[in-house]
Amino acid sequence: MASNLIEGLREDLRNRRIGSGMSRLDEHWVRCGRLDPHDEDAAGLLCYVSQWVDAGWRDIDVIQDGLCAFPKGRRVGLSILDYAYVLMAEGVVWVAEENIARALANFDLVLSLKTEIVEREILALAHFWSSRCNRKAGEYDRALEHVSEACRLASEADAGPMAATMRVAESWLLFQKSRTKDALKMLSEADAVLRETDDFLTRGNIESSYGRMYRREGRYDLGLRHFSAAIDEYGKRDPEHRNLARTLTNMGYVERLIALQLRKRIDSDVSQHRRSEPELRRDYENMRAQALAHLDRASEIYRLHANHRGAGTVCVNRGHLHLDSGDLYKADDEAREAYALGEQKNDYILMARARLLECMVENTKLEEEIDDAAWVAHLALEAAKEAVDLARRTENRRLLARALIWLGLTTCTTSPGSLDAAREISEQAAALLKNEVQDHIWEDLQVLKARVVKGGNVDATLQAWSQGVVGDRTFQQLTEDFADLIIPKIWEHESRKVARVSKRLSISPKKVRRVLARLGLHGA
Repeated sequence: MASNLIEGLREDLRNRRIGSGMSRLDEHWVRCGRLDPHDEDAAGLLCYVSQWVDAGWRDIDVIQDGLCAFPKGRRVGLSILDYAYVLMAEGVVWVAEENIARALANFDLVLSLKTEIVEREILALAHFWSSRCNRKAGEYDRALEHVSEACRLASEADAGPMAATMRVAESWLLFQKSRTKDALKMLSEADAVLRETDDFLTRGNIESSYGRMYRREGRYDLGLRHFSAAIDEYGKRDPEHRNLARTLTNMGYVERLIALQLRKRIDSDVSQHRRSEPELRRDYENMRAQALAHLDRASEIYRLHANHRGAGTVCVNRGHLHLDSGDLYKADDEAREAYALGEQKNDYILMARARLLECMVENTKLEEEIDDAAWVAHLALEAAKEAVDLARRTENRRLLARALIWLGLTTCTTSPGSLDAAREISEQAAALLKNEVQDHIWEDLQVLKARVVKGGNVDATLQAWSQGVVGDRTFQQLTEDFADLIIPKIWEHESRKVARVSKRLSISPKKVRRVLARLGLHGA
């Protein structure tokens, strides 16, 4: 009987017939109440049940209960295939419990047995789950290798819809590597296949991916529209699914960025002694309120799933909202809670983000002269350095760039005599963001570049160059450095008129604007 059930579950999984597979399992559970540990196909059924739990059927405790029939001491008597089945199911549990290292060890062991496993779907799933683990750890190159192989194996097994599900994950990894065109094309192709299925969770993942891609491009309204569509899709399967919480967190993040844009307009009005429209202030307050409400709802869902990464990400986002409103102590509390959650799971990405928030809080205290300046400066610098160290343990380029930017800004603030070091840090961050869009992280980089230029000792730099002391910089880099030194000075002398600078130096206005924009001195 179990063999027939397994075959049905396998076919439904290959074709992403989610409702059909769940109905099969519901009928089996009504009759049996649980997995029969004495059935000769118990291990295979447990493996496929674990995949259906991931697809939205019941909870992880079903797998944990089934694993009780296969304690480690008794696994030596299993066939190689049954052993692989048990490892797969156990790996899914480790992922749910955010024990990424142990999960990856299980999937690696399954893949080491590939010559003995005839089911290509199992090998595809082992690669797919390995990719998910690598991605959570910030190991994007390895994650991309695994998911690409998973897609290939699923396609060879004539499991097109299953392969499409895996391509959704592959598209996000391509996007992380700045291959946006390829990512969007792959996402669109997967969407076309899965739109004909009832795989609402993956359809929600597609909408969420679109939302995050548009968010990265600064198209916030379009991003929110896709996040709303993702929530609708998730709600069709489970209104308290952890992926729904992730999308709510992303919505809160975007709403905060929109609120910051509104506040800039309000601040601009204040600086120019203009009265802001009441609607503008109301929109600002409403957007902040929406962001907090979405984050609070996400926190409730993550609490149900005991998800540390999710809960910590909510803390970081909520902390930024508190920082924006000037509530530094609440922001600091959120940063510390996020760090503690990340530390419990060795989550370097979450820990780095938490330390970044802490660094920003301490920098704000320095600006506002709150607490002992020397101690606050020490805390800010230590938080920035740790954020960089943690980010370097991952392959998240944007996270590392942001950490470097804030290390540079903190260095400028706390060690005015270390501007050469800050300049070098700025160049490292700029290299990481070379192919990125001009978003809020890019804006922070322009602030850092402007501080480095304004605070640098021009005479000392020119004297060093005249003595041939140029370090390891190329002629092209020296040319750009000289442009960064001279063009802003002449721009100031010429009443900030780009056309005058262009005429005086016999260079194009475009070149002048590019240099000024790079330094954050002129609209990009």
